Amino acid sequence: QVQLVESGGGMVQAGGSLRLSCAASGRIFSDRAMGWFRQAPGLEREFVATISRSGASRNYADSAKGRFTISRDNVKNTVSLQMNSLKPEDTAVYYCGAGKSWSIYRNRDENDYWGQGTQVTVSA
Repeated sequence: QVQLVESGGGMVQAGGSLRLSCAASGRIFSDRAMGWFRQAPGLEREFVATISRSGASRNYADSAKGRFTISRDNVKNTVSLQMNSLKPEDTAVYYCGAGKSWSIYRNRDENDYWGQGTQVTVSA
């Protein structure tokens, strides 16, 4: 059974940091790009960052550039999102996604699988 399991969410004050992790089953992880998306109440799920199968390519939403870093460990089958200088507008449920192919992407419809999500709340 395909599984993506996120962890690391929580509450933090503005300016603080959090590190999200996503553990994936091996069958889907090794062949695919992986990504992080987020969804705030009343809004659509939006792109945050993705990383290619090898880890050589990454892309970020403008809101994440310079503050967030996506990485992956192809031995442990995990993908992480280090979030620094957090702002209240970063508050959302963050979802790990497995892409349809090996290359980076931006469209949420390019995910074949999703995790259950982890809540991130940033207070002013």
